Amino acid sequence: MVKSMTAFTRVEHSDELGNITLELRSVNHRFLDLSLRMPEELRAQEQVIRELVNKRLARGKVDINLRFARNEAGEADLVVNGELAKKVAQASREVDLLLYNPSPVNSIDVLRWPGVLQADELDRDQLGKSLIALLNSALDDFVAAREREGGKLAEIIEQRCDAMSQVVTDVGKLMPEILTKWREKLVKRLQDARLELDENRLEQEIVMLAQKTDVDEELDRLNVHLGEVRRVLKEKKPIGRRLDFLMQELNREANTLGSKSIDTATTQASVELKVLIEQMREQVQNIE
Repeated sequence: MVKSMTAFTRVEHSDELGNITLELRSVNHRFLDLSLRMPEELRAQEQVIRELVNKRLARGKVDINLRFARNEAGEADLVVNGELAKKVAQASREVDLLLYNPSPVNSIDVLRWPGVLQADELDRDQLGKSLIALLNSALDDFVAAREREGGKLAEIIEQRCDAMSQVVTDVGKLMPEILTKWREKLVKRLQDARLELDENRLEQEIVMLAQKTDVDEELDRLNVHLGEVRRVLKEKKPIGRRLDFLMQELNREANTLGSKSIDTATTQASVELKVLIEQMREQVQNIE
């Protein structure tokens, strides 16, 4: 199954504790690069989140943005730390004795002291379970989106493969005609120059040229690589790196075909092949 590395999903979950919002987005990347933003209330689940993502995704720059807001019904009761409040008040009185004109300290000032006013702890176990369930749901949507886009990318690559196969077939059919034309052109040049035509030497030149310009091997390898691309597209594991390697091999054979060209037809075929390969390579960059 071909999967794209580009996708986005947003899911929410609400219960008596509050509302969790999770956003997942990714773009192409050579490896799996996970960036995670989350509030302190959810920080305890960070390792579990990373493990789940690593199991479901193989490549891509993935950004996860988590937000949590308590519901009004789930707001924590406020509890006063009486012992700490007494100590703060006592310290305030001792400081008053040292000042010429002390300012009065009221209860609000004492409550503002860190730790005097405390909130009941959240049920972090329940919050963690809700978060993991939400993440699994988000990953299901996320992977499905990657597969849908990957299917479209596979169709594009298949179309380019078909176009390349046609070019390779056409070049194979043209080669005998190209060599015949080149032989006729060589004979005409010799005749125009009024040079003695040595049939044996001419045939030797034709054989040497045929050897130098023989592209059967390149055409065969192009067909083999195209067959491998089609096969890899049907695999269920991540295939992006394998396809990227095959694009390099296809480009190598297309370049060799161009370097051996003795006719505008094969030169144009080489250029057309490289254009199609580049179009495929651009799509392959987005495949997991």
